[in-house]
Amino acid sequence: MAIRVQGDIVSEKRGRWMVKLVMAVGLVAFLGIGLYPVVNGVLETTQANSQTPAAETTQQTTNPQQGDLEARARGYELVLEREPENETALRGLLETKLQLQDLPGAVAALEKLVELKPERTDYAVLLAQGKQQIQDFEGAAQVYRSIIKSQPGNINGLQGYVNLLLQQDRPSAAIGLLEDTLQKAGQANQLQPGSVDVVSVQVILGQVYADRQRFEEALAVYDEAIKADPEDFRPIFAKAIVLQRQGKSEEAKPLFDTAAQLAPPEYRDQINQQAEQLSAEPPASPSPESEEAASPEPETEAAE
Repeated sequence: MAIRVQGDIVSEKRGRWMVKLVMAVGLVAFLGIGLYPVVNGVLETTQANSQTPAAETTQQTTNPQQGDLEARARGYELVLEREPENETALRGLLETKLQLQDLPGAVAALEKLVELKPERTDYAVLLAQGKQQIQDFEGAAQVYRSIIKSQPGNINGLQGYVNLLLQQDRPSAAIGLLEDTLQKAGQANQLQPGSVDVVSVQVILGQVYADRQRFEEALAVYDEAIKADPEDFRPIFAKAIVLQRQGKSEEAKPLFDTAAQLAPPEYRDQINQQAEQLSAEPPASPSPESEEAASPEPETEAAE
């Protein structure tokens, strides 16, 4: 899905590096409930279907598995009529609704899961993502704010809320949210050690700056993160990408190499491939919009 930033649509090519960076950063931690891969795949399919001709969409909805999935969903619903707090049945209904591409139905199941298990912030983040997908933006924002209020350092909540704010063309609010989190991180970590992953928050903040072509601010944030933890590959990788986008290939190359050396094995090929792809792309040239974005923005509201 394209993200609007000050009236411009972020192109697929320009946004690709951010998507891959988020994956490499390891910010999304939903694998623990085993549902995020399903959610992610269904959301991508739903977005693609929004641009699919009606005939093709109709053919997809008559898939032979459709009846089986609907029967399975009904089975879970019957169980829940008898046992409304059956978490296993709710999760099964959620997964089935997602496979049916019934996002409103999936959101309803998630709402019940969040009510049943308020301590499970992974359910809450998925609920916020679902509400955002069905364009219930205020509902999504309320869920994200609730997560961040109870867990100020919840990276999935922060990343999700930032994405929502950017989608709503509110970059200053997104930056304010992240800066406020960083300012309060020291106190939060004194009260509960490790509750705020400062480097992860800095990586997200740098993403926002870089996406708006505020490269110098992005690089400054990444330098702070690298100084704080020289062994963390994420800000090094992010800095290399920004330098590459600026056309500074010679400066970027050793950073890509260092990031690949420091990264866990499962990310190394991705980093190397990203370096090769970026080396083939022409350097970004500042545009009037980017120069305007680099100046103080008129928007002053902060995230609630």
